[in-house]
Amino acid sequence: MAHIVVLGAGLGGTIMAYELKDQLRAGDTITVVTKDPKYHFVPSNPWVAVNWRKREDIEIDLAPVFARKGIGFKPVAAKKLDPENNRLELEDGSSMNYDYLINATGPELAFDEIEGFGPEGHTQSVCHVSHAGKAAAAFEEFCKNPGPIVVGAVQGASCFGPAYEFLFILETELRRRKIRDRVPMTFVTAEPYIGHLGLDGVGDTKGLLESEMRSKHIKWMTSSRVKKFESGKVTVEEVADDGSVRATKELPFGFAMMLPAFRGVAPMRGIEGLSNPRGFTLIDRHQRNPKYPNIFAIGVCVAIPPTGPTPVPCGVPKTGFMIESMVTATARNLGLILRGEEPRHQASWNAVCLADFGDSGVAFVAQPQIPPRNVNWSSSGKWVHGAKIAFEKYFLHKIRRGTSETFYEKLALDVLGIDKLKETVETR
Repeated sequence: MAHIVVLGAGLGGTIMAYELKDQLRAGDTITVVTKDPKYHFVPSNPWVAVNWRKREDIEIDLAPVFARKGIGFKPVAAKKLDPENNRLELEDGSSMNYDYLINATGPELAFDEIEGFGPEGHTQSVCHVSHAGKAAAAFEEFCKNPGPIVVGAVQGASCFGPAYEFLFILETELRRRKIRDRVPMTFVTAEPYIGHLGLDGVGDTKGLLESEMRSKHIKWMTSSRVKKFESGKVTVEEVADDGSVRATKELPFGFAMMLPAFRGVAPMRGIEGLSNPRGFTLIDRHQRNPKYPNIFAIGVCVAIPPTGPTPVPCGVPKTGFMIESMVTATARNLGLILRGEEPRHQASWNAVCLADFGDSGVAFVAQPQIPPRNVNWSSSGKWVHGAKIAFEKYFLHKIRRGTSETFYEKLALDVLGIDKLKETVETR
């Protein structure tokens, strides 16, 4: 009988355990190893950062859910992976052996790569619920003495959607507080153009997002490389197409939130044949590592090359639909392997995204995620805000119930599905 370890319990790791449970033979066991004992719904972090949600609204205690499902749970951070001996060492001094390991850790946040960056420096973050809570407190203080705001994503970032979301959510909240007129806003991004999103755009995301910024009096800087953050200001280099520095600017801020670059977590980095130079796990078309075929990876920790060269490095996002498809393919492939068969399932790697702007939003569908595409669609409107709220309620309900049904299959597998969702939300 096999022991399978799922490393990480975020969006990918939690549903990985649920779906894998359905594929096991009698006597096979699963243990989820994670540093956080509670699941939190990351897409809601921008709402937490402006006090539209509290931490407890988007958190779920995983221990009772896993116990009910018959899934082992070890809420201790991993320290070191020994793939040659199928062994995982933990920070509490314990260790465990595995027959199969699924890396679902998500990323390590590379704030240390830029001077003064991050919650321990001079900027806020919405990458983790604890960061969002700190941002909420900082935002309340900012509103007592408003000034300039800088939001965006630094060089090497790959998750651009939350930066746009938080920018417009902030703008909405400032208008509600009637202090928007006292707050100049600038969006600073490594993307070569607004709406690139690490995907070379989807549909008309460039036009939609630029239009939103113009209508809301938000300035922007693209192909930007951040040199350092200091108290109340950021130094930014504007990079030309040939890689030369076109201009260096200092932007003042009273509040700043910039998304960092990601890298693989420390236990997975520096293992030849397992990880790339940034520590992301190398996989084949069946989600397996080529050198260590009993190690699989899903989600943000997977190594994916960029869509193409850009003046400032931009990574590729791993969206929820893409992650769910990786989970399903991995669970089914492991089910086959456990029964002596060869894996044959592949993730679809499509993208379905709902970007909430506080009172409206932008949605897009990219099939496949990397161009050229069979479906390349985007739309905007108030219906997206309603859809994002419905998404949050559904997904938290799913985690609490311990169900393996996939949300994105219900949401949209093609443009027609999105249109039906839009009609449903608008008529409520």
